[in-house]
Amino acid sequence: MTSGCINRPENRLRSLLHQLIFESDTKAGRTFNIILINIILISVTTALLDSVHSIRDRYGSLLLFLEWFFTILFTIEYGLRLYSLKQPLRYAISFYGIIDLLAIVPTYFSLVFPGGQYFLTFRIMRLLRIFRVLKLSEYLSEADVILTALMASRRKISVFLLTVLLLAVIMGSLIYVVEGEANGYTSIPTSIYWAIVTMTTVGYGDLAPQTAAGKMLASIIMMLGYAILAVPTGIVTVEISQASKKKVSTQACPACGAEGHDYDAKHCKYCGGRL
Repeated sequence: MTSGCINRPENRLRSLLHQLIFESDTKAGRTFNIILINIILISVTTALLDSVHSIRDRYGSLLLFLEWFFTILFTIEYGLRLYSLKQPLRYAISFYGIIDLLAIVPTYFSLVFPGGQYFLTFRIMRLLRIFRVLKLSEYLSEADVILTALMASRRKISVFLLTVLLLAVIMGSLIYVVEGEANGYTSIPTSIYWAIVTMTTVGYGDLAPQTAAGKMLASIIMMLGYAILAVPTGIVTVEISQASKKKVSTQACPACGAEGHDYDAKHCKYCGGRL
């Protein structure tokens, strides 16, 4: 009984923090998330301005101060997010959890690796929360359909990519034999690079076949490239058409912080916690 009484204030604090940080249905939660979104925008703008030499030379000290201010602020917020959950590790390894971590580590890395602070632009990924904050549940539903389709087609796409890689190795080896080092194809890896560039219709132009046989082989690879580009598009399109379009709730799980639950869901589909 005593232990339960001791834990009640802590549980109450976690519940309040969860409602404030994760739930946007309440006025306080909505206000917190809107303020957070604006801070993210300002912090990303600061990182962008810091990369401009003329601005950095004039306002370098101010930009550095703002960078560390936002980093410390996001670090505290990240810690509170983990504290407010019953299963913080699940959130830490989730998509949003990793994004939140990437929002703070670049500044600390810059102490060891100069220039690392420019990866702070990853913070803009945190703006994905705007769909939940503004209650744009229909966008969450559409995003869920796309993710479902991509997950369902991952094996087919993996086999497809492996096939493309094998074709690139074969075609690269052939062009290496046909053209040779005299025409710029100095090695099989270089030739494979050319095959990939040609097959994907990018065509940088740094390497080009000079012989008639090489040009014929290049033409075959180019035509093959158009067919290859259509395959993954068709695979994902079919999966999207088969994906069920269910409405998604904006509620976050109190245990792991996961989102994307059905409106009538009573338990989290990821950790089983009660919603």
